[in-house]
Amino acid sequence: MSLALLFPGQGSQEVGMGRALALEFEEAARTFREADEVLGLPLSRIMWEGPEDELVQTRNAQPALLTHSVAVTRVMGPRLRSASMAAGHSLGEFSAHVAAGTLSFGDALQAVRRRGELMFEAGEARPGTMAAILGMEDDEVARLCERVSTEESVVVTANVNSPGQIVISGDLDAVERAMEQAGEAGARRVVPLNVSGAFHSPLMEPAREGLRSHLQGISFHRPAFPIISNVTAEPVTEAEEARRLLVDQLTSPVLWASSVSGMVEAGVSRFVEIGPGSVLRGLNRRIAREIPTASVGMPSEVRAWHEESEK
Repeated sequence: MSLALLFPGQGSQEVGMGRALALEFEEAARTFREADEVLGLPLSRIMWEGPEDELVQTRNAQPALLTHSVAVTRVMGPRLRSASMAAGHSLGEFSAHVAAGTLSFGDALQAVRRRGELMFEAGEARPGTMAAILGMEDDEVARLCERVSTEESVVVTANVNSPGQIVISGDLDAVERAMEQAGEAGARRVVPLNVSGAFHSPLMEPAREGLRSHLQGISFHRPAFPIISNVTAEPVTEAEEARRLLVDQLTSPVLWASSVSGMVEAGVSRFVEIGPGSVLRGLNRRIAREIPTASVGMPSEVRAWHEESEK
C-alpha cells in the first residue's frame, strides 16, 4: 500500500498534548527535552500544563505542534520508512519537511518560533481576522471576497480545506462584510475564528522578509520523499524549492483539498495523520472518503499502528 503522512497545523493544539507519549516512550521524552533546550524555554511545560491562553499564542502553538508531530514520528520510527509522500497543513508543512529530512528538528523549531512571532507582529501592525464558510463552492467564495474587497480593506480565500469548507482571511471590516454576504448567499454556516491575525492573506506580507531571511540561514536538503506544497498542491522535491515555498505560504491560500486529491491520484492508498487530534482525518472524510486514514498522536494509537504494521 502506498502510504502518505499528514501533519496538522495550528488549531490542533490542546493542553496536555504529548505528555502521555513522554511518559510511555523515552524517544518522545527526549524530543520534548530537546525542544526545551533548543528554544531556551519550558515548551513542554506549556504543552502539558498550560495555561491554555499561553499555549494558543502563535509563537508557542507552532513549535508545540511541530514538537508533538516529530515526537510521534520518532516513536513510530522504521514503520514510516515506506511513506511515498507527505503534506502538512500550514505550520504542519514544516513538520512534513522534518520527517523527510529537508531540515533538522532544531532548525525547524527555531524557524517556526520565529514564524509565529512574525505572524503575530504582522497581525498587531494591521489587525485582521479569519472565518470559516461552510456550504459554498470554492469559486463562489472567491467571487464574494473579490466583490466585498476594496483598495483599503481586503478579504481573500485562505484555506480550501475540503469541499464546502473554506476559510477566508483579511481586514476586520472586509471579513465582516464577507460573512454577512455569505449568509445571505446561502452558506450553511459562517463561523468567526479566534485568531491573532489574517493568516495566509496579503496582511501577512510584512512577515515574509523576516521569515525569508531566517530560512536563508538554515541548511535545507533534498527531501527523502516528495512534500506536497500548500501553495501549489504539487510535489516539492528540491531543497531551494522547499525554502521558497515555505515563505510564499505565508501570504498564499492553503490548497489542502487539492493536495489530498492529488496524492490519491498519484496512487496513495493509505493516510496517517501524525500529531495531536484528528482534524485532517475529519477533512479526509470529505476529500478522500474511500481511502483509509488513521490518526496517531496518543500512545494507544501508536500501539495500534505498530500492531497493524506487524500483521
